[in-house]
Amino acid sequence: MDTWELNRVFGSSAGKVRWDRLGPADGEPVVLLHGTPFSSYVWAEIASTLAAGGRQVFVWDMPGYGASEMAEGQDVSLAAQGRVFAELMEHWRLPEPSVVAHDFGGCVALRAHLLHRVPYRRLALVDPVALAPWGSPFFRLVGENTSVFEQLPPSLHRALVREYIGSASHRGLRPGAAEALAAPWADRTGQAAFYRQIAQADQRYTDEVQPLYPDISLPVTVCWGEEDSWIPVAKAHELASLIPGARLRLVPGAGHLVPLDAPAQLLAALLDFLG
Repeated sequence: MDTWELNRVFGSSAGKVRWDRLGPADGEPVVLLHGTPFSSYVWAEIASTLAAGGRQVFVWDMPGYGASEMAEGQDVSLAAQGRVFAELMEHWRLPEPSVVAHDFGGCVALRAHLLHRVPYRRLALVDPVALAPWGSPFFRLVGENTSVFEQLPPSLHRALVREYIGSASHRGLRPGAAEALAAPWADRTGQAAFYRQIAQADQRYTDEVQPLYPDISLPVTVCWGEEDSWIPVAKAHELASLIPGARLRLVPGAGHLVPLDAPAQLLAALLDFLG
C-alpha cells in the first residue's frame, strides 16, 4: 500500500484520469469507485486481494482527486463524475462488470447505471452518498464559506484535511494511510481542488436518481459501518428498503471508511456477494 500508483491515463471530458488494472486479463472484471475527499488508495488492500484471487480489478482516481488532473474551473460535480465513469466503461469495453462503490462513488455508480444506462453484473454500495439529506455539518460549513477556507495558510489547511479525513475512521487510521489520503490535497493545486469539490457538491444530483432506485433490477448489496459518523447507519436500512432484493450487511466496529477500518470483514462480504 505504501507504493500505490495508477500507471495508466485516460483523457476524459473532465480532465485526465489516472487508472490501473490489477489481476489476470481474463479474470471476472470488478470496478472499484472511491469517495470524497479520498482516492483509489482506500481500495489498495482489497483490490490487491481480489486480484490475487483471480479477478481483473479496475481502479481509478476521479477527475480532481488523487493522482488525476486538478485544474481551475474543472467540473468535478457528481454529474460530471457519472459521465466520466460512463466514458471510462466504454473505454475499457467491459462486459457487465461487478461494481463496488464507496461514499460519493456510490452516487457516481448509480448515476452511470440509471441515467447513462451503463450495465453492471452486480453492484455493491459501501456507505454511499445516495439519499437526502447528506453532508456533514463540517461539509456544509465549508461549502457555504469556500472562499474563506481557500485562503487558509497551507499548514492550517493540511491540518484541517488530516483531521477531517481522520474523522471518517472509527478505529483510527494508520499514519501511513492518513498521509496517503491527505497528500493529494497538500500543495496549492490540491488545496484549491479540495475546496472546489466541496463547493460543487449538490444534493440535486442524488435527488435526480433517488426516485429510480425501485427500478434497479440487478443484484445489489449495501454494506455499512455501524459506527459511521458521517452518514448514519439508519440510511443503510432506508436505502436497502428502496432497492428491490437488496441485501444489507452491517460491519461492526467500522466507521465511514470501512475499506480501511475493517478490510477483512468488508472483503468477506464482497467475496460472498461476488460469488
